[in-house]
This record gives sequence, C-alpha cells and structure tokens, in this order.
Amino acid sequence: MAELQQPPLNWEASATATHPQVSSTLPPEVDTCLKNARFLHLATCDALYPHVSLMNYTYLPSTPYDPNPVIIMTTNPSSKKTLNLMNNPRVSLLVHDWVSHRPPTRVPDPTRESSPPPQATRSSLASLLLNINTSALSSISATINGTARILERGSEEEAWCKERHLENNTFGDQVREEQGVFGAPQNPASTEGDGGASCFIEGEEVRVMLVGVREGRIADWKGGVKDWLIVPPEEQDQRGTGTALNGNS
Repeated sequence: MAELQQPPLNWEASATATHPQVSSTLPPEVDTCLKNARFLHLATCDALYPHVSLMNYTYLPSTPYDPNPVIIMTTNPSSKKTLNLMNNPRVSLLVHDWVSHRPPTRVPDPTRESSPPPQATRSSLASLLLNINTSALSSISATINGTARILERGSEEEAWCKERHLENNTFGDQVREEQGVFGAPQNPASTEGDGGASCFIEGEEVRVMLVGVREGRIADWKGGVKDWLIVPPEEQDQRGTGTALNGNS
C-alpha cells in the first residue's frame, strides 16, 4: 500500500487527456521514433478481444495521395488482424525506442534463460546492443490511435505504397546476421537478398494498409505522459487558441 501512496518516478493520472498538445505537425520526438524504430505493435479488435501483432512498417511524412503523415503496413488477407479490420477499422499502434531485451534480474531465476540467449554473448553485434548507453536514448513510447484503410487492390496508390514499403524494409545481410546472433540457424538458401522481406510485401495476396497519423500519446521512461493531436492551421483558427484535445480546456 505504501508503494501506491508514493508512486515511483513521475507517475501521474492519465485516464483522460494529459498535458494535451495541439499542433499542425507531428511532435519531434514521435517523428524521430517513427523514423528509427524497427517494428511497431498493431492492436486490432473484434467484438470481444483485442489482438496485437508485431509489424514491419514504413513511416512517411506525406505521400502523393495524402498530405498528412501515414504509416504503411502489409497483411495477409486471411490473417486475424485483417479479419478484425474488415469489421472494425479502428486501430492503436505502439512504437518505442527502448532497448527491448530483458536484462538480468537482481535475484537469478533458474527457470528463465538469459535474454538474449548465450549465443549472443559471442557476437560483436550483441555486445554492442548489450552495452549500449541507454541514457543516450530518448526512451519514449508513442501510442497512435487511428483508422486503418486497406488500399484497393491493383490501384496506383497500392503499387506506390508497396514499393516504398519494400524499399524501407530491405535489410539484407543485417537480417541474416541477426538470425545467427540470436540463435536462429543461418541458411542462405532459405532467404532472399532482402532477408526474405519481399515475400511479405510483394506477394500477390498481400494487402497494403495505411494508418493516418493524427493523434496519440507520448510516455517516457519516468512515467510522464503527454497527449498530442495534429490539426491543420485552418482548423486551429476555427477551434480558437488554447483549445485542448477532444474539446476539453
């Protein structure tokens, strides 16, 4: 109970809009995070339960078809997330720049293997990851709420977005190196020159989805929270100066 009365770090209530920020551009820290993160978490929902998927993505400040920031992803048409999107296009995305491996705990747990696995300790790449100076990272997570749109099959927009997505997710040798570092067997015959990424993007059945980046929340490692909303300048004039998120002042 004492711990609840004296919450650690900068804990604060965040059930409603918190430190709302309205701007015509994406917050710089969110822009940086989206440009540098490798994956994001996509949450979809059917009538009962949420479903979370780890996704490759491409973030673009704008496209020839949309002047606003967008996130491009691809999905199998028969996947759970696609079926959810057909019934409910509302989504929530989570992207972060935190070091994601679980460090050793104070009290050794014999039931849990070290993370990353022992193979990683013999790799210069793993050593770099393990010894990275986390204080140099901004250490934020960004939640983005929006509506997903599955692009029309065969459209110019689909072809353009698919090409950008493939360009942005062709990791090649890096993918194969990481597979060896973290315990997966390296089999050059089983991967293409892009590390096998193209099969998830260029396949005939693959669908392209877009999520517009309009509003969300930033949380830092200390527990600080800040909500944000992108509003075009002309709409800001209509709203009036100082208007907060969701019309709350």
